[in-house]
Amino acid sequence: MFSKIPTEKSTKDFSKQIEQLATYISKIDTVIIGAGAGMSASAGFLYSGKRFEEHFSDFILKYHFRDMYSAGFYPYETMEEYWAYWSRYIYINRYDQPIGKSYTDLLDIVKEKDYFVLTTNVDHCFQIAGFDKQRLFYTQGDYGLWQCSKPCHKKTYDNEQIVRRMAAEQKNMRIPSELIPHCPVCGAPMSMNLRADETFVEDNGWNNAASRYQDFLYRHKGMPVLLLELGVGANTPGIIKYPFWEMTYQNKNAIYSCINITEAFVPSEIQKKSICIEADIGNVLEQLRGGNMGK
Repeated sequence: MFSKIPTEKSTKDFSKQIEQLATYISKIDTVIIGAGAGMSASAGFLYSGKRFEEHFSDFILKYHFRDMYSAGFYPYETMEEYWAYWSRYIYINRYDQPIGKSYTDLLDIVKEKDYFVLTTNVDHCFQIAGFDKQRLFYTQGDYGLWQCSKPCHKKTYDNEQIVRRMAAEQKNMRIPSELIPHCPVCGAPMSMNLRADETFVEDNGWNNAASRYQDFLYRHKGMPVLLLELGVGANTPGIIKYPFWEMTYQNKNAIYSCINITEAFVPSEIQKKSICIEADIGNVLEQLRGGNMGK
């Protein structure tokens, strides 16, 4: 249905687009935020480079891993080693995560608005920054939750207490065997509540959040709304990007804005009611916040 119109590359000065977006933010009371991995990357929460090397030097030395994400899919020989890796991964990305400035800037911009956040991120950064949990739908899971790996039932379990023990008590890239988590119902190994295949559990919390999001869309159908897409790439465009394009196309009162360090583009069908900014998200949000937008 849509044809792709790329923006000019990052050498372009986007000050006019930022000013235009600021004007829309000041005038439109309803904001639907769609956030992907680029949002956390803009806050400095990178899965490769120095941050990865500081926390996983032993795994890098043994397996020559290049980044946290791909290392999570490695077929470790023992569950003790698997959970040594994943407990560190969860700990630094969920429980030892500082508040990201990009997130607090965004909250300052929209906190007086009628907003809702749809995100594929699983790192809890929105809640850490102070966003209302009732206005948040994280579709792909949560680092802070486990589920049965089968799964034998549709329930998830908070993992903070045991993850902290795993991270603290592991030695030689192994956790103590007694810390390996098993399903309390069937005894199968527990797994992360992350959408990787058909075993992903959509529990009551997930379904309630999905219902709140759909209700929000229904209540604002046809109304003036700003669809603000932040850091969404091409891995799962069907969750945020394509639906945002469709809502913009169908709603004559909708404005679409995409901010991303790369891949900031818009279909020609909605080009006249769109603002694309191919720049660092954090820098753009800081400029918008500096103008006290949304207050």
